[in-house]
Amino acid sequence: MPDRITRMSRRTVAKAATAGLAALFGTAAGRARAATQVGARTFDVSVASAALRRSAPVRLILPVGFDSAPARRYPVLCLLHGAHDDYTSWTRETDIEAFTAGRDLIVAMPDAGPTGIPSVWRDGVDYETFQVSEVPALLARDYRASGVMAVAGVSTGGYGAMAHAARHPGVFAAAASYSGVLDTTAPGVPVIVDAIVARENLPAASLWGHPILNLLTWRDFNPRARAEGLRGTPLYVSQGSGLLGGGGDPLPGALESALWSSAHGFTDALARLGIPVDSHFYAGGGHNWAYWKGEFTRSWPMLARALGVPE
Repeated sequence: MPDRITRMSRRTVAKAATAGLAALFGTAAGRARAATQVGARTFDVSVASAALRRSAPVRLILPVGFDSAPARRYPVLCLLHGAHDDYTSWTRETDIEAFTAGRDLIVAMPDAGPTGIPSVWRDGVDYETFQVSEVPALLARDYRASGVMAVAGVSTGGYGAMAHAARHPGVFAAAASYSGVLDTTAPGVPVIVDAIVARENLPAASLWGHPILNLLTWRDFNPRARAEGLRGTPLYVSQGSGLLGGGGDPLPGALESALWSSAHGFTDALARLGIPVDSHFYAGGGHNWAYWKGEFTRSWPMLARALGVPE
């Protein structure tokens, strides 16, 4: 019953917020203000979001020749950032603009807040709706997105990629996770999730509540528990064993190691359901971009096939 009341209140809040945002930003919720160019094809867009009750940024990489083909529509690759990072991380840490040149797709990198956990929070702030519904609607309306969309993410963004695809079957043509949090109720993982939230000076229970007292909510947002929703979606999962990786700083290797069993639990659940997944479990490795860049490249053929663009 408490979860049902919470969901009802979120819908009520969202309806009220839509009207308030229109007045606050001078535009309909989900509409973008003017884009700011930050690269040859890269733009930052501020989106008035009813789901977040505020304006939130999205970084876009547009195709080469976007302005010269006004009737053409493009598939979208949605890239999600990790914890304690932001929507600029993929362009800061990788060569994604150069990599996608000539591949005729839109790359969208939406905000997921300071924790990087793109979910529905208990106070009603809804990063899931922002990323799964509001941003795609904006892209279809203002940037000629075709409706074909794949999603990939690192760390908590890897959680988001699998959670979004599982909770919204058929929305994404493919999903990829690099060192993602894929079984939120696995031993030790709730402690990690709570620590991510607490590091941003937020109450641990502000995300999904207490992991025992609010177990049904934790399960509802758990990719492993929602794995059936991934049937028919091409999937890629990578995870290092940690310990040996991370260079001189032991933390990246330790964190990677802590998520090892969670990733295996997720892929084992897929196997029991007969759902195919391209998995890459490797020895060592750290929870950082030094490994994620290579994993993105390894997953690219699958993502490209799903998007219908050149490998």
